[in-house]
Amino acid sequence: MAALTPREFTDAVCILAEQLGTARLRDRLASLGAFTSRRGLNTPVAIAERLFHLSGGLRRQSPATFAFTRLWTEVVTGGLDAETEKKLEALADAVNACLTADNGIAPGKEADLDRALAAYHEAIAAVIGPARARLDMLLKAVPAVAERLRAEPQAET
Repeated sequence: MAALTPREFTDAVCILAEQLGTARLRDRLASLGAFTSRRGLNTPVAIAERLFHLSGGLRRQSPATFAFTRLWTEVVTGGLDAETEKKLEALADAVNACLTADNGIAPGKEADLDRALAAYHEAIAAVIGPARARLDMLLKAVPAVAERLRAEPQAET
């Protein structure tokens, strides 16, 4: 799994705050054990900074990482129906088919990978929106794919 940049992480937390509200997000994260003190966590940016620090940008296996991942799945992708999930799974398989055993991009498969990523993004963006789709893809991507996703120009949201 690729690590989000501090900016991407803040964007992801802001999306959660939009959906849940800042106070409820803070309380849910605290109840999931992401942090013990809620002091100073009155804005999505403050929550993002604390979570980023505690989770090591989601690189550490910590309560903060688990809490963020759980809420992201619940709030952003938890409402996908079975048909959409099946379609996304097939599209993810197409992406994975372009990777080597060590999660690098297979030589000669770059164009296939770009097509598979575009199809995956289109399918998930239709359900959750383009900004959420991009962040969700980055959260799930191996580093080589995340680098490729970041190289693509972002659509305005």
